[in-house]
Amino acid sequence: MTPNNVKDTQRAFLAAKAILDGRDPETHRADVLVTTEHAIAAVLLACMGSDPRKAALMLNEGLVQGVEQRLAYYATGGRR
Repeated sequence: MTPNNVKDTQRAFLAAKAILDGRDPETHRADVLVTTEHAIAAVLLACMGSDPRKAALMLNEGLVQGVEQRLAYYATGGRR
């Protein structure tokens, strides 16, 4: 792993911890997912210059596939 990959992983875990905010992700699933939706939308808008159309394109053309790949990798026993 490169230093950037390590930092990205650390950032991801810190973001997840902040989103969970002490809530049980199974019993408070709906609330956690709403917070996650807010966070993803905010990051996409920040990256795409507050343009909601571009943010939606980035979600559909980039983010969804990346998340699917990470979940598939995790399912095979890999760790990122």
